[in-house]
Amino acid sequence: MKTASASVPPVRVRDVVMEFRLVRESRLSLKEALIRALRGERTRPEQFRALDGISFDVAHGEALGIIGANGSGKTTTLRLLAGVLRPTEGSIEIEGRVTTLIDLGAGFNPELSGGENVYLAGALYGFSQAEMRGKFDRIVAFAGLEKFIDVPVKNYSSGMSARLGFALATDVDPDVLIVDEVIGVGDAEFQARCFDRMRRFRESGKTIVFVSHDLATVRSFCDRAILLRHGRSIREGSAEEVVAAYESGLGRADS
Repeated sequence: MKTASASVPPVRVRDVVMEFRLVRESRLSLKEALIRALRGERTRPEQFRALDGISFDVAHGEALGIIGANGSGKTTTLRLLAGVLRPTEGSIEIEGRVTTLIDLGAGFNPELSGGENVYLAGALYGFSQAEMRGKFDRIVAFAGLEKFIDVPVKNYSSGMSARLGFALATDVDPDVLIVDEVIGVGDAEFQARCFDRMRRFRESGKTIVFVSHDLATVRSFCDRAILLRHGRSIREGSAEEVVAAYESGLGRADS
């Protein structure tokens, strides 16, 4: 993996388009379906453009918020940054180790204990067993799961899985942290510790991309923000100014 240069933004998104093929099922009688099949008629997929030419950079030590109404393209943007999706057009370049907090705990094996999942995930991140032993107690303590770390994850609540997922994902020294609403899972004390850790990441020069419907959090935590509407970026600037624009009605689904 490349080493990020201080002069080059670690996250670079250029003219990204993301299209999905939608096949709309029509309800036909058996007779109508047979007639269409005999005629060689097929349902043609519809192209849905979830993102339409968005571009942005995120610098070292910067937290970028992405806001917008449901269906504006926020989650699609995160999945592209995480490498889950590949853009139809355009380019995405990310330098350094990336940790994605989109669905915390989703990658855990439910039959394994919490501790076993910590070592398994660490191996997937490229850490040796010895390196993970050095991190293990710190991860478990942050998650507050000392009494349950030997219990199979299938017996965890969603909050317990989320706490372990966050503790693990943020202890592997990522250069770029991609965060969805998932840190809202858990009590207020745990959420405060999550944001404290992310603030320290940012202060140490790490890069954060944060998607949330919690506008107060975006305003207080992020340096800059982007407002999406129907897959397009319609406002970019300081978090304060972009959130204020959204609160005034810009970018709402019916605006």
